[in-house]
Amino acid sequence: MKILVVHQYYLLPGQSGGSRFNEMCRLWAKRGHTVQVIAGTVSHDTGKAPGKYRGRWTTEEMDGEVKVTRCHVPATYGKSYAGRMWAFFGFTVSACTAALHAERPDVVIATSPPLIAVIPGWVAARARFRPAPWIFEIRDLWPESAITTGVLGKDSLLAKILYRLERWACASAAKINVLTPAFRDDLIQRGLAQPPKISFVPNGADLEHFTPGPRENTARRELGWGNRFVAMYAGAHGRANALDQLVKAAELLRHRDDIFIACLGDGPERRRLESEAAVRGLSNIRFYGPFPKDRMPEIVNACDLGMAVLQNNPTFRTVYPNKVFDYMSCARPVLIAIDGVARALICDEAQAGVFAEPENPQAIADAVCRLAADPGLRAELGRRGRAWTLANAGREALAERYLDVMKKVIDPSSEPASDVREATIGTS
Repeated sequence: MKILVVHQYYLLPGQSGGSRFNEMCRLWAKRGHTVQVIAGTVSHDTGKAPGKYRGRWTTEEMDGEVKVTRCHVPATYGKSYAGRMWAFFGFTVSACTAALHAERPDVVIATSPPLIAVIPGWVAARARFRPAPWIFEIRDLWPESAITTGVLGKDSLLAKILYRLERWACASAAKINVLTPAFRDDLIQRGLAQPPKISFVPNGADLEHFTPGPRENTARRELGWGNRFVAMYAGAHGRANALDQLVKAAELLRHRDDIFIACLGDGPERRRLESEAAVRGLSNIRFYGPFPKDRMPEIVNACDLGMAVLQNNPTFRTVYPNKVFDYMSCARPVLIAIDGVARALICDEAQAGVFAEPENPQAIADAVCRLAADPGLRAELGRRGRAWTLANAGREALAERYLDVMKKVIDPSSEPASDVREATIGTS
């Protein structure tokens, strides 16, 4: 099978961030399928492109056995939200060029956000004498997320265009894959798709690399954490993440010399957050910036608690943050300050963590103190999280399930090739 994936944020070598498709594509290629990816040149975290891509419209390279075409993204990406919108437009144009020149695929996957990925995805699938079916994957609800976080006005022209693009993509695609059950419910409720058209292959855990390891390791020594209890956030530093709640929680905990909050990652809010922590005179929270993906398993094992936080926003009741799977895979307890399906997954289904009300610094500080005081509880939550990922979230099983979805799209009369059961994440 020839698979083409359009994913603006397909990770660059060594880059940190969501590696769902890097791993999926590697596994599909390992199974003997031909895999090509159309991706952007700019890092989602830093907003910058490596020098080797500058001045080039497209660049072809190999990621193991996967052929990747890196497409130009304007340098305005990291400068402002308006600049990011222009960068999305630029990627759409360069990616469409790559799509027209790509080898004809048997199936195309266009994964959003950004939502504009559906345009080059459609071009790659349909702009040929013998068109191919395409799958619209929804990793986050757009433009809803941009509107509820204040990036876009609900009644703005751009929002109206994006809603129409979303509706067109749902109608045009042969299949829609969602990463959470809440996304599926939202699509059905809004009349964008009927249940038979929607598949559910969620995010999963990289169980090959994220495995339990010793707390006392090289990463802990290099980061200077000593014997303190370390509550770690690893992920994007954007408006949606609302990391001010961690700065304020650190201020509430400033009397606790034994507790430290570590923030890893990058984004447009990072510099402001660093300044805010400095203005408040806080030495118990630090923003480290991004680390290479291959360092993250050791760093996760070096922490005592993994945190996942987002803005207190109704839209985010529908999402699973990628980072929780990494924490659980390393048998680290989770503090989840996200309500909705993420809370249900972590606290009810996996029983791997505790909940704190989003954007409630006191609740977050209290939860950190509770876990810092109870090593037995931490160990039990970590054990349950690891057991749950082994049973439900292995990437190899999910990659195989996605192959079944693609085969069914190509040939609706075919039977699934594997006996992988339907993923149960978030359904209990």
